[in-house]
Amino acid sequence: MPIITKITTQKNSPDRYNIYLDEKFAFGVDEEVLIRYHLAKGKELSEFDITQIQYEDEIRKALNAAINFLSYRMRSEEEIRQHLKKKEWEDPVIQAVLLTLVDRNYVDDLEFAAAYVRTQVNGGKKGPLNIRQELRQKGIKDSFIEQSMDEYSSEKQIEHAIQLGDKIARQNNNLSETFLKQKIEQFLLTKGFPFNIISIAIDEIDYEKDDDDEWNALQIQGEKAHRRYKKFTGFEYKQKMKQALYRKGFAIELIERYLNDNE
Repeated sequence: MPIITKITTQKNSPDRYNIYLDEKFAFGVDEEVLIRYHLAKGKELSEFDITQIQYEDEIRKALNAAINFLSYRMRSEEEIRQHLKKKEWEDPVIQAVLLTLVDRNYVDDLEFAAAYVRTQVNGGKKGPLNIRQELRQKGIKDSFIEQSMDEYSSEKQIEHAIQLGDKIARQNNNLSETFLKQKIEQFLLTKGFPFNIISIAIDEIDYEKDDDDEWNALQIQGEKAHRRYKKFTGFEYKQKMKQALYRKGFAIELIERYLNDNE
């Protein structure tokens, strides 16, 4: 069997060592592996020993990569798995790393999910459906997702939906009241708020217009429609204008008034 004839520290990695067998370089190992296998000058190693040591060293290198990945923020098990796969480690090595991380409490998918929800709630820009979907994409199992969603109360969801809805209302005050309400509802749906939350929030969102506001909004939309249809005349022009403004949510009597005023 080959014998360890020399052990040297690697220049760029002081916690890794070069192992020489029968005066020839054989492989490198992490300090933890070196200690665990009692590697020292004069020790004999079988082929099985070498294979096992190299396998354990792969796990150690992957573990160090995972810990470095975790140093920036919390990660789910699936995020770590995908990160290590991109680094081209084999599945058995990755699984061994994950078991070690869980055993050391470096990874906890339930705590990760709860912290993720808290962060999103503090941001106030997403509804619960979107947050659930993002957690699924991060590999969190459904039971953990449901537990973590306790961090996002219905009261908070309503509060956030109102804040987002009010912002959309302020940014789109040139729309009709009907069209603006639809836009707010659609926006909140895309943000992941459920219908029951939207229906409660919409009653509190300041989207309703008085007569003057609605008339001003109609004039703005009417000018835009006129630029599109000014090449038409007579009945055809009026019909196209009516259809365009009606699709924008304005009442037909208000449209008639606008067209009569601008005849």
